[in-house]
Amino acid sequence: MQAWMDSMLALLALPEYGLSTLFIASFISATLLPIGSEPALFGLLKLNPDIFWSAVLIATAGNTLGGMLDWWLGYGAHEVTEKYHHSKHHMKALDFLERLGPKACLLAWLPIVGDPLCAVAGWLRMPFWPCAGYMLVGKFLRYLMMTSVLLHFFPH
Repeated sequence: MQAWMDSMLALLALPEYGLSTLFIASFISATLLPIGSEPALFGLLKLNPDIFWSAVLIATAGNTLGGMLDWWLGYGAHEVTEKYHHSKHHMKALDFLERLGPKACLLAWLPIVGDPLCAVAGWLRMPFWPCAGYMLVGKFLRYLMMTSVLLHFFPH
């Protein structure tokens, strides 16, 4: 079992496989599933420190595309959620998001609320490309900061 696990980790550590695995983990973690992509990014960079920028950009791309999928899911779910339209918390959240507009998608990197935020942006029919751009910036900064901090505190 240990030999199999070592060979699988070695395979995933290769940049061409590691980056594709990182992309998939980042994409899935941006959906409403509670999976984090930061450990995959950190592990890949510990094994391959020379691909720092490639890994951060791949993680950003996967996570942004996952956020864009959330936006489309929210866009399509507009009719389904009409029945909750009158709750007090719902109205406060909608008011906040409508005031911020697509800039609210800068917060897509936040744990727990970030991914639903992308879906709500779609539900509110906020403009897709500005939302995607703000998601991209927020997610890139998250990966850059988190990875830099982790590599600083755990250099070896």
